[in-house]
Amino acid sequence: MNHRTALGALHIGALFFGLTGVFGKLAASASPAIIVFGRAAFAVLALTLFASLTGPGWQRLSGRDMRRLLLGGVLLAGHWVSFFIAVKVAGVAIATLGFASFPAFTVILEGLLFRERIRRNEAVLVVLVSIGLVLVTPSFDLASEATGGLLWALLSGLLFSLLSLTNRAGSGRLPAVQAALWQNLVVGLCLLPVAAPGLATVAPGDWLWIALLGIFCTGVAHSLFVASLAVIKARTAAVVFGMEPVYGIAVAWVVFAETPTLRMLLGGALIIFAIVLSSRLAAEQPGKPRAVAEGA
Repeated sequence: MNHRTALGALHIGALFFGLTGVFGKLAASASPAIIVFGRAAFAVLALTLFASLTGPGWQRLSGRDMRRLLLGGVLLAGHWVSFFIAVKVAGVAIATLGFASFPAFTVILEGLLFRERIRRNEAVLVVLVSIGLVLVTPSFDLASEATGGLLWALLSGLLFSLLSLTNRAGSGRLPAVQAALWQNLVVGLCLLPVAAPGLATVAPGDWLWIALLGIFCTGVAHSLFVASLAVIKARTAAVVFGMEPVYGIAVAWVVFAETPTLRMLLGGALIIFAIVLSSRLAAEQPGKPRAVAEGA
C-alpha cells in the first residue's frame, strides 16, 4: 500500500464510520439492542476474515488480557446502545455531534484516573467542546426529545472515552484487529439475551443495514484504519478521521432531510476542530499512548 492508496483507504474508513448513524436509523424496525447485536456479529465475521488474511499471528491471551477485553467489550456495548438510542430519539446529526464530545471526557478522565496534569491546550479543547455542545443543544428543556437524545449521545461519548482509556492501558500487548474482534464477540454475547426475543420481528430489509453496519462500518473500516497506519502518519490519520462527523451529517442531510441550523453548524465546527486537535496532540506525544480516535 503506497501513500496515496493509504490516504484513500483512510477517507473510505472515515466515511464508513460516519455512516454508522445513518445505517442505524435506516434499520427502523430494529431496536438499539438488536442493531448492536447484529453489528457485533457481522463485525466478528469481517474481522476474523481480515485477521486470517493479513493480520499478524494470534497472541495468546493472559488473564489480564481477558479481563481487559471483557471490560472493553462491555463498555463498547454500552457505547453503541446509547449511541443508537440517541439516533432513534434525536436524529443522526445530534447523536453524532454528542458522541464526538469524547475528547473532552478523555482529557478530564485522564486527569482523574491517571493523575495526569491537564495542559493548557487540553483545557482549550474542553472549552471548545463545551461551547460546541451548548450551540448544538436544541433546547435546554429536559422534556425535549432532542435534548434527551443529546444526553444519550453524551453518555455514548463518555463510554467511548472509558473504552479508549481501557484500550490505552493494554496498548501494544495485542494486535489491534485481534483486540477488536474479541471485544465485538463480548458485545454480541452481552446483547444476545436482550436481542434474541425480538430478532424475528426485524424486517428482512433492515438486516441489510445491520449487515452493512457490522461489515463495512466496523470490520472493513477498522481494518482500513489499521492497515493505513502502516503508511500514514498518525497525525494525518487524525485530521482525516476528523471528517467522520462531517460525512455522517452530510449523508443524513441528504437521506433524511435533517437540515442543520446555523447554531448546530457552528457548534459542530467547534467540536470537529476539537477532535482533530485532540488526535493531533496524541499523535505528537509518543510517550503518551492515547490512540488516534476511531468512529462510533
